[in-house]
Amino acid sequence: MKQRIGIGFDVHRLEQGRRCILGGIELPHDRGPAGHSDGDAVLHAITDAVLGAAGLDDIGTLYPDDAPEWKDASSKRLLRGAMERVADAGYRVGNVDVVIATEGPRIAPYRAAMRESIAELLAVEPDAVNVKGKTLEGLGALAGGTGVAVQAVALLESI
Repeated sequence: MKQRIGIGFDVHRLEQGRRCILGGIELPHDRGPAGHSDGDAVLHAITDAVLGAAGLDDIGTLYPDDAPEWKDASSKRLLRGAMERVADAGYRVGNVDVVIATEGPRIAPYRAAMRESIAELLAVEPDAVNVKGKTLEGLGALAGGTGVAVQAVALLESI
């Protein structure tokens, strides 16, 4: 069995008036990730990780942020499209590991729901998905709850 690893990263500003969608679920929060699509930085990082592992184009190339057809698109739709490409390239997901760095919203209460949502999108069991939330300890450009940064690693296996 052939295995390949990919890394994805995404960052979004959190803005008033936006729904807070992360990991394919809506979190109760007064701000949400800004973006051309729904801004789900978690699914965007996972999308880039699986595409990278398969040696395919990145999310920005496949779903450009200046294309009107992707305006306010669900990031679930983008990940599903990426997974079709990954399958066409002869791979399936073995597991993914995700780190969400933000000072708001809190991630811990929603980890299980995110794992379920992501697992369904990737066609894997929830134990093949790990989600971790990290605070920024008041440091850096995202301090004060102004944004969210996500790193994802995906292991693909040949079909």
